Amino acid sequence: MMTCKSPYIQYMYSYPHKTAYRPLKGISLWDYAHLLAGSGHGLYLHIPFCQAKCGYCNLFSVPGMEMDAMSRYLDAVECQSRQYARILSPFHTEFSEISIGGGTPLLLPESQLERMFHILESHFNWSKDRTLVIETAPNQTVREKLKILKQAGVSRISMGIQSFSDAELGTLGRQHRAGSAEEALELLKLFDFPCVNVDFIYGIPGQTVESLLISLRKALSYEPDEIFLYPLYLKHGAWLQQRLPDSSVVFRQYEEASAFLKGEGFRQDSMRRFVRTASCPEKEGTRSFSECGFGTSLAVGCGGRSYLGNLHFCTPYAITGKDCRSQLEEFMNTKEFSPITHGFLLSEDEQKRRYVIRSLLIRPGLDLGRYQEIFGASAMADFGLLRDWMNQGYAKIVPSKETAYLTLTEIGLGLSDCLGAQLISPQVLEKMKEWEKIHGRKFHNRKDSAIQGHSEKL
Repeated sequence: MMTCKSPYIQYMYSYPHKTAYRPLKGISLWDYAHLLAGSGHGLYLHIPFCQAKCGYCNLFSVPGMEMDAMSRYLDAVECQSRQYARILSPFHTEFSEISIGGGTPLLLPESQLERMFHILESHFNWSKDRTLVIETAPNQTVREKLKILKQAGVSRISMGIQSFSDAELGTLGRQHRAGSAEEALELLKLFDFPCVNVDFIYGIPGQTVESLLISLRKALSYEPDEIFLYPLYLKHGAWLQQRLPDSSVVFRQYEEASAFLKGEGFRQDSMRRFVRTASCPEKEGTRSFSECGFGTSLAVGCGGRSYLGNLHFCTPYAITGKDCRSQLEEFMNTKEFSPITHGFLLSEDEQKRRYVIRSLLIRPGLDLGRYQEIFGASAMADFGLLRDWMNQGYAKIVPSKETAYLTLTEIGLGLSDCLGAQLISPQVLEKMKEWEKIHGRKFHNRKDSAIQGHSEKL
């Protein structure tokens, strides 16, 4: 039934992709600050520092920075936060979800980790029931830093393990080994954070269904609250050069892993997210609808993305160590942070596409009544592709008491990245291809990319 040419196109967690962003003129945060009035908004801080650039990484990250450079970065973050706080002050903005990602935030020395939290607490108002999420990696998950996270009130920790096979970790270019991941998980259990999620990758060259399941069984012995499963993508200058397994092999790994986790009491909320129902008040299959097409989120730091109505913005997309360092240096030398100079202004059609992608790929799915209420039109009429997916068995309509949801079937959920990519508009697709044409040549011409991308130092 898998009729997509390949189920693995690209991660469809947001829309439009950053490669579709372009320079903007005449736009300021002052013009959009009213959209952050009151409570219920997200705040994201990007900490771009990593121990090394992993072989599959196409994120904004820089390896090997010294403490002085990290301090300079926090100086710039504090300057930006102070300016943003002044702009938001008339609107009494409260952030209900604060996320700190990277990079590896816990690569910061303890004193700078404390300073990071102090900056956020000093310049932004947080809701009383706010959640505080932070990412980590096994080598940086140490007792003294976890004490700081506990004191700061961190409610969720996300740790990238990727595999418990040292051979697979070596293939990926990860800097930790299975033993350090186990030690980190033992520590996390001792500190008893409200939610711990761990990430794993499938489709690694040399990986088998059994080796993947061995990793997941090992993970379950530490009782994580959530597990995220990511297919391995090599895009946009990632240095890993090995040939990936055939997509049918990768899809079988996904199917086996998904069935295993659901058999162990996890509820599948998306292609990637599995929630342990014993630690969740919702029962299997009853995850409540959470509208995620129009959420407002403000990013601070270099590389983070902000969503304010029809305006999405961030620093220009960069992946290689050289390009990321250049962006980072420009950010640290910035004096005025209110101008918005790079991003995307979504038309109504693009907002519709974003709403469908963001809703449909997460269960319970797309609220058809809510779509009609927002856009004054039928989602099924706007996107005939949705009817095609129903006919192909990828989606179905599920009625509820007050509305009806278009929900992906089991097979459709596994094809989320393929299906979501079909909703990209021709205009956005053209911009993405244009970016690839310009920057892809640079990636392919790097003679020593496999070595240099892994060991670049600042």
